[in-house]
Amino acid sequence: MSTSANPKPGSDRVRRVLVVDDNPAIRADFMKVLCPTGPSHERLKALEVSVFGDTEAVPAQAGGFVVDAASQGREALAAVERMLRAKTPYALAFIDMRMPPGWDGVETSARIWQSDPAIQIVICSAYSDYSWHDVIQRLQRPDLRFLQKPFEAKDALELAYSLTSKWLLARGRSSARV
Repeated sequence: MSTSANPKPGSDRVRRVLVVDDNPAIRADFMKVLCPTGPSHERLKALEVSVFGDTEAVPAQAGGFVVDAASQGREALAAVERMLRAKTPYALAFIDMRMPPGWDGVETSARIWQSDPAIQIVICSAYSDYSWHDVIQRLQRPDLRFLQKPFEAKDALELAYSLTSKWLLARGRSSARV
């Protein structure tokens, strides 16, 4: 599943995001937040103003997310590797902590980072299977972020903008052009 919000594929303005969750409703929620269309677009514009202030300060293409989804960790890793080979890597992955019967969010994150150490990752969970300290220790990535479920749209959007901007800057792309 892939949805975009106006970016031109291959341009520096594309913010590629992978959503990894076994729940189709959660994947759909991320799509609504990151790739608005129709009447909900106006609500997202209002949310953008609440997060970023005056929308004039946000470049017109700033909402240019391309979102793909996977329901399991192995599928996510395959998508990451496929996009790396195509030279269109993901900037960010939102990864669910629990995805039975496959890898959990920690294992999925570790495997993805083996293939693409630059990708930004947010682990999403309603449960506390591991302490946050244990997850950071296990993955050895203090920059890992966490999003509590159920999440607020503004929190997911803020993470998406800030972490894709961080990724773009690390790749030498000016966020002013994004």
